[in-house]
Amino acid sequence: MADAANQKYVCTVCGYIYDPAQGDPDNGVEPGTPFTDLPDDWVCPECWADKDAFEPVED
Repeated sequence: MADAANQKYVCTVCGYIYDPAQGDPDNGVEPGTPFTDLPDDWVCPECWADKDAFEPVED
């Protein structure tokens, strides 16, 4: 399993995968930002689901 800083998370609503290596630059999240460090008000860039709709991607 990936370490916490590199752990990818998948949106259970639409399947979008948050990859810390890429971040979410279109929404102000720099590459290298772990999912756990995302702001509480960050939402899925594809379907706008809240962070609690995400779960870790199993390797």
